[in-house]
Amino acid sequence: MWTTLFITTTLCFSVSQAGDFCENVLDECRKHDSWIGCYEDRIMTCKPRGRIMTGIKQLKVDSRQEVDVSPTFEHRVHIPSSALQRSRGNVPEVEVQVVASVINSSYFKLSPPPRNRIQQIYRRNGKVFRDSVVCVRAGNRAVENLSQPITLSFKHNKEVESGTCVFWQETSAEDGTGYWSGQGCETNYTAHEFICSCNHLSFFAVLVNPGISVTKADADKLSYITYIGSGLSAPFALISLFIYIYLHRRHPEKSISLHMQLTVAMFCLHLTFLLSSLLVQLLKEKEDSSSCLVLGLVLHWSLLATLTWSALEGFHLYLLLIRVFNIYVRRYLLKLSLIGWGFPTVVAAVCGISRVYGKYTLNYSNSNLTQHMCWISDKSEQKLLIVSHITTVAFPFFVVVFNACMLGLVVFKIWDLRRGDRNFGSSSDWKKINKEKRKRLWKDCVTVLGLSCVLGLPWGLASTTYVSLGGIYIFTVLNSLQGLFIFLWSVALAWSNSRTANNSSIRDSSSQKMMTTSFNSKN
Repeated sequence: MWTTLFITTTLCFSVSQAGDFCENVLDECRKHDSWIGCYEDRIMTCKPRGRIMTGIKQLKVDSRQEVDVSPTFEHRVHIPSSALQRSRGNVPEVEVQVVASVINSSYFKLSPPPRNRIQQIYRRNGKVFRDSVVCVRAGNRAVENLSQPITLSFKHNKEVESGTCVFWQETSAEDGTGYWSGQGCETNYTAHEFICSCNHLSFFAVLVNPGISVTKADADKLSYITYIGSGLSAPFALISLFIYIYLHRRHPEKSISLHMQLTVAMFCLHLTFLLSSLLVQLLKEKEDSSSCLVLGLVLHWSLLATLTWSALEGFHLYLLLIRVFNIYVRRYLLKLSLIGWGFPTVVAAVCGISRVYGKYTLNYSNSNLTQHMCWISDKSEQKLLIVSHITTVAFPFFVVVFNACMLGLVVFKIWDLRRGDRNFGSSSDWKKINKEKRKRLWKDCVTVLGLSCVLGLPWGLASTTYVSLGGIYIFTVLNSLQGLFIFLWSVALAWSNSRTANNSSIRDSSSQKMMTTSFNSKN
């Protein structure tokens, strides 16, 4: 009997002591709705199981000296002596207990969107960096409003470009919910770590905007879409060029000449892209091949030429819609050609002499997938990369914004013409009126969509690639098929011109006029 009683007592004692181990504190406190306070108290008095504890660091330190605590290799906490002395409270002992631990962010339940104005100001949204939350405790008294802040370091591998330091703020609901607040914390970003400076002790984390995860299946699909789209765009752009040559011979017009130049640039762009992507697969390790350098130069030149001629299309549209009268410019097409072909040639020549072209590696966010092509080499000097990237980022942005304004003017002009058309009011055949309205609305939509492609507005969808995977697909599909869209626009112009020639008595004062008369001014 005494043996049984001894064994039972020993087992009960062992079970009660198991809850005092640091590795069991979180599970024990999670049994309560409001577990934050329980965890903060128990983590100070728990016992380590063995000499090494993963994710938890306990130190007994002199409060008159600053201390560094590293619960893991990726996290480091620096606490100044002023914070340690304040954590003592009225206790005469000089030494204080300091604890730093790392918890998974899944344990923190976010509260619903707040109605409180203060919470709305300081509440931060985002993904917790690496799902890691650092708990920092010292002494037996809450520490806040420090004149000399504590600093926390979160190491990173450059997988994110920015982040925000926050701490966990519980709500008054006492149900364990809360939100991430940035009050009292400042963020510094270095090449290897986030550095948080906060004026209190709490649960800290870094919020980042979640990157778009591209799986191997998605990367393969995007590659196929790009190659198939460019494979279709190149021949369709060439066919469009022959159509424009035919139209220009029948009716020599400035706008047709501009379309021809844009089509040539676009044909070179898609053809060179296919060749550079194919060549880089054959080169493998030969990154300094002269052929890859040449293809990278031609690809860069073709992109700049396409964007430049898109901007000149917008400028030509501006003269037709805004200036209207007195728009004669001597040797107009020659001057436009000097700009359309001269600017890309000068930029590409300067970059080529500087040898910025070569093998480029595209890294997908949140994955180890890469794509290679002959382009601006990612191993060039930093100053040269900045200059070349200005021409591929800032310049397209300027072109898209300018041409978007021009397209807005076109929409306004069409709407103004529709509002001034009173022919519908004089007829009693409402079915015919509705049919005519639908027909004209269709023409208006075709005109606006066609001009969007001619003005290069699909390039503006590059911003959606930072938002979602669907944005990447939309951008890839629309821009890889630009040659096809230009072909459809050339067919629409040819059909419009032939219809106007065959039936000159029929005149449309809106989109027909916009497509044929306004957009096709004669020399």
